[in-house]
Amino acid sequence: MAESNSEAASSSAGAVNVPVVATAATNTTSTTESGSTQHQASAASQLGAAAAPNEPDKSEEFLEPQRKHRKLIGGQCASDQEGSSAAASFELSKSEQKLEHRLGGILCCVVCFDLPRAAVYQCTNGHLMCAGCFTHVLADARLRDELATCPNCRIEISKTSASRNLAVEKAVSELPAECQYCTKEFPRNSLERHEETLCEERISSCKFSRIGCPWRGPNHERPEHEEHCVHPHRTGADVMDALRDIDAKSLEERKLFDNVFELLSYEKITFNDLQMKPYRTDEFVHKLFYETSRFTAFNNQWVVTARINNSQRDPTQSAERDMTYQLILKTKTTCPLPMHYLILKGPFGDMKVQPRIHRYDFTDQDNESPYMPLPLPDTAECNRLLAAKAINFRLIMFLASK
Repeated sequence: MAESNSEAASSSAGAVNVPVVATAATNTTSTTESGSTQHQASAASQLGAAAAPNEPDKSEEFLEPQRKHRKLIGGQCASDQEGSSAAASFELSKSEQKLEHRLGGILCCVVCFDLPRAAVYQCTNGHLMCAGCFTHVLADARLRDELATCPNCRIEISKTSASRNLAVEKAVSELPAECQYCTKEFPRNSLERHEETLCEERISSCKFSRIGCPWRGPNHERPEHEEHCVHPHRTGADVMDALRDIDAKSLEERKLFDNVFELLSYEKITFNDLQMKPYRTDEFVHKLFYETSRFTAFNNQWVVTARINNSQRDPTQSAERDMTYQLILKTKTTCPLPMHYLILKGPFGDMKVQPRIHRYDFTDQDNESPYMPLPLPDTAECNRLLAAKAINFRLIMFLASK
């Protein structure tokens, strides 16, 4: 009887101990799996893993997805590798960028951010300004009765303190620029000669244009056209209209020169090198217009304004573009001012303008001249001026004697 009780007790004890061991094995197995993920192993987990090596892995469903882990490639983190590759690509793109483009951003004017076309001035700290912007800054300071300062570092500048930078002038003149006809690049100091005399794509006229041939086209097509041009075979009566037009144009040019020589004999003559900058009106449709800062002439303050296509509502809808300008008297005057004036390209600009003399009598009531056409050769020249950040020109004014 006692033996049966002891056997029952031992069997019950065995029955109780088996699930305990199994539970411990299961717990140690999960500890082993998570420990292998976190690289933290303990002696108990190792023993449990040895006791039950074939237990099913029940902790996989709780593991973090692989895509959330930082992927190591060749001992380096993937994000670090991406950052280094981005930096390498940036350095590569920077090295592939042309030298002249990088120099253009370094040698540009600090006011208009364009490459200078003529003289280059610098303040005592070395900041560069083109000649047009330099005189513009000095003129603005004079009108405000202030000291002229560098737009970049605010150090005082003047005609005596600022100096020309010949190294920058020569470097800019050697930088390449694109020909407007053939799109090839040439040094800036030889680009104008190439466009006017050497480029095979430049627009030229037929040599028989004097007798009425209207053909205009690329220069390399001119010989073929002249070979088949019909105008040399026309009679004298047929070309008389063309000859009359040529005579009228020659007479107009002669009158212009005669007027200029007469105006140069006036007692009161002045000229100003000005710079027009773009602005927008306050209307519902913001229209583009250009305006200079105030300048002094004959003891009065003046302003020049310009507009596109005679203030057309939307100039972008027109293929033909032109500019008109007016001269405005900004101060009071006690007597009429009979004024002759004309616009030239000046020393700091490259505007291809054909000079025209205009006359207007300025009074206290009539202080704005009518808008007169800016005599540009074609729409392409107007578009080139619109693409520039500022328009530099010279205004010559002649005050007639009373």
